[in-house]
Amino acid sequence: MLRLYCKFRNFIDREEGQGMVEYSLIIGLVSIGVLVVLGTMSTTIGNMFTSISTALSGIKSQ
Repeated sequence: MLRLYCKFRNFIDREEGQGMVEYSLIIGLVSIGVLVVLGTMSTTIGNMFTSISTALSGIKSQ
């Protein structure tokens, strides 16, 4: 019974995967930040491409 208790305590006290979980949380937060920034800037970026396309089509028709 004592051996089973010791194995259980060793299983709970292990910290081998802690670093991986921390990196996963950081990557998740960074990706959420990127999505928020892209969502707010999508209209601006779309307008820039539209104005570039309009300017290029004006040059092409001349």
